Amino acid sequence: MTLLSEDQSARPQPCRLPEPGKHISTSLYPTDCIGSKEYYMESEECVFGAVEPPRRSRGRLILHSMVMFGREFCYAVEAAFVTPVLLSVGLPRSLYSLVWLISPILGFLLQPIIGSASDYCRSPWGRRRPYILVLGILMLIGITLFLNGDAVVSAIVSNRSLKSTWAIVVVMFGVVLFDFAADFIDGPIKAYLFDVCSHRDKERGLHYHALLTGLGGACGYLVGAMDWGHSILGQLLGSEYQVIYFFSALTWSIFLTVHLFSIPEQPLSKDPHASDPLPPSVLRLLGSHSNGYGALAKEPVSNVGPASIPDPRPRSFSALGEANSVTSSAKQPNKEAQKRMTFRSMMKAIINMPNHYRYLCVSHLLGWTAFLCNMLFFTDFMGQIVYNGNPYAEHNSTAYATYERGVEVGCWGLCINAASSALYSYVQRFLLPYIGLKGLYFVGYFVFGMGTSLIGLFPNIIATLILCTVFGVMSSTLYTIPYNLIAEYQLEEEELLKLRGSIGSQRGCGVDCAALTCMVQLAQIIVGLGLGTLVYMAGSVIVVVISASTMSLFGCIFITLFIRNVD
Repeated sequence: MTLLSEDQSARPQPCRLPEPGKHISTSLYPTDCIGSKEYYMESEECVFGAVEPPRRSRGRLILHSMVMFGREFCYAVEAAFVTPVLLSVGLPRSLYSLVWLISPILGFLLQPIIGSASDYCRSPWGRRRPYILVLGILMLIGITLFLNGDAVVSAIVSNRSLKSTWAIVVVMFGVVLFDFAADFIDGPIKAYLFDVCSHRDKERGLHYHALLTGLGGACGYLVGAMDWGHSILGQLLGSEYQVIYFFSALTWSIFLTVHLFSIPEQPLSKDPHASDPLPPSVLRLLGSHSNGYGALAKEPVSNVGPASIPDPRPRSFSALGEANSVTSSAKQPNKEAQKRMTFRSMMKAIINMPNHYRYLCVSHLLGWTAFLCNMLFFTDFMGQIVYNGNPYAEHNSTAYATYERGVEVGCWGLCINAASSALYSYVQRFLLPYIGLKGLYFVGYFVFGMGTSLIGLFPNIIATLILCTVFGVMSSTLYTIPYNLIAEYQLEEEELLKLRGSIGSQRGCGVDCAALTCMVQLAQIIVGLGLGTLVYMAGSVIVVVISASTMSLFGCIFITLFIRNVD
């Protein structure tokens, strides 16, 4: 009750629009909406005041961020068990890399289209939430097949050879489906936050996202590190994997539901029967959108009156929804634009993006490449380099037992990483006024690069576990700073349009978030294709941390030279 009352009190009051059927005289404009000397500013406030996102309470933002806890919880479970599950069903080692490549390749090809499509989604439930719901269900199906595929196939198929083949197919499909949906869902979640929050609340929301991401990862690794096989739940549900699936499915279902009902989302289109005819000048104010960066071509709207009124609102906010709900003629251009969406047009929009967006994507690619180089192979590094174990030794040998012990300690190191990520996401708020977004971006890359360098030079157990905290600094940086920069860039463009008084429209934030997420998938492809070859050529897993350190320090240089500072 407190949450709702706080949001409603902050909501701006809409202006009074003419009743249908009444004659509208120009003398009404100075008193209701349009003054003779402040035509532009008062018109903007009148028309857009009702759709400006209100300030959100802390409780609302935390409820909105709960989905990141559930997503990272499931991610941690997958990271801890994907190797033993795949090997237990008999997957050949030659096909193991294929599992990590299919999902990012699909994501890199389809992510921009999904992001742009969500910018034009006309569901009455909102633009982002339908996509989040569908992808959330796909995540649940994927983790179900991943952790239960072997048991289900064993119960259905009796032939031993067919059972092994089908188990491999079902488990691989579950892993690919889960990765695909979990990677895709990040873009709509961020765009949902941007749509329903004011500029200051976007920053707060991203910090809560990073905080709960770290906590979710820590809880996921802790659940995976426990021995559930001999517990009461293990005996009741059948095996350790079923217990872990129970916790994962329950956590994801609850937090996804909380997220979807956390903050109301303004739909892009409203009931056409509820739309009242408006005077031509207001129609011109609402409907005049020229093609800007990332916007697709559409039919021009005829201007009525002596002057055109610019629309300074970004396409990512619900002001465009208000414009499209006025008349059917205002809706039609965007319907045509949606029909013309193709992968080629979206790639062209990304390639032709302004330099500061392109540089941000490149730095994001460098950061994620460095981060994944370390994270995907860290437990193997602990087992082979830090503990001097041998994964290829006999399973009853001391060398293999030592390797397994190193892998277990590596999981605890990843838990430390998740906890430090949550802590640093809170510390970022205090550092931001002193060093700014670009400074935080540089610090995250630099600390990670130096930490991985020290781990490679001094592979000591205690030192390595302590330095796992720098992984959390990098994780929190990658999950927050680039999206904060996007919000700042969009705010600058909005202010610039206001100062110029020109007609223009901005790129939808769904496309921007999708472009950043594409860099994550591209980094996975690069790591999946290149790092295994480097390890084979070097003959040692130590090349993993060296590669991570090198890419991170390159990212530091790139941030210093090319990322534009935001005051």
